Amino acid sequence: MKNVSVVTSFYLSEYYGMEDLKPIYFSIFLIIYLIIIVENVLLIEVIHHEKSLHEPMYVLLCNLAVNELYGSTALLPALLFNILSPLHEISLSFCQVQIFAVHTFAITEFTILAVMSYDRYVAICHPLSYHAIMSQRIVKLIVFMWLYPMLGFLTVFIFTLMLPYCGRTIEKVYCINYLLVKLACTDTSLVNIVGLLSVVLYTGPQLIMIFYSYSHILRICILSFSKSKFKAFRTCTPHLLAIVNYSIGCFFEIVQGRFDSSHLSYHTKLLLSLYFLIFPPLLNPTIYGLSTQFIRKRFFRLFSRKSRQVQMT
Repeated sequence: MKNVSVVTSFYLSEYYGMEDLKPIYFSIFLIIYLIIIVENVLLIEVIHHEKSLHEPMYVLLCNLAVNELYGSTALLPALLFNILSPLHEISLSFCQVQIFAVHTFAITEFTILAVMSYDRYVAICHPLSYHAIMSQRIVKLIVFMWLYPMLGFLTVFIFTLMLPYCGRTIEKVYCINYLLVKLACTDTSLVNIVGLLSVVLYTGPQLIMIFYSYSHILRICILSFSKSKFKAFRTCTPHLLAIVNYSIGCFFEIVQGRFDSSHLSYHTKLLLSLYFLIFPPLLNPTIYGLSTQFIRKRFFRLFSRKSRQVQMT
């Protein structure tokens, strides 16, 4: 039996690979974090100020931007601190908070993308009833998008919170649930089973919603004229790119966590482990800002208006 002791902190071992390049890593991640904040705050501001964008689609996009800020803030400030810290140590309580934030960000991201696919389905397949349907359901959908991941993961995470820990080394630059469970001093079979069931629970309904929505959208596109097909495709392109971007990050995380990655270089493993926490928040505002004509126009209009006000003062 393992020697059970009171563990109050953990070492994040992957930071030791940064020792020779600390200033470079710190600068890169600081710039990335600032870009994420600026991009997503600007997107929220444009949607908030322009009344013509106060529609269900853009309300959902605004929620996506809020979640991007939440997820990147769960990682990057602590990442920057630990790069400069000589110990690369994290307390048990902060590790648990970070696990909750990282996992709920990931589940909320996927849930919002699923709801956005339903929004596109209603807009393309029921265009005349779009505002009536979505206006009635938008508040319920927003409540679902946030409460379902938060309360759902908390129910699962309670099992992890009750575990005693023996090991103190987490082989990553941030805390994640399955690595913390691996450090437990007791049998974790029940926790592992609950974890697998939760993966099905937190991905199944969203996948069904996405496939259902896009199967109907595809059917409409096949039956429509070429001009209507192009319009539908253009409407869905930003959302599809966001889903692909998120899926790539999840795939990298699964591959690195479940398979032997010792043959990969340190920099490659670091990129794989951080992709789903950095690139969706970094790229999604750009994807929607550049691909959505309404946002692009309102963005330039908002800043041209502000520049004129500055010149007048």
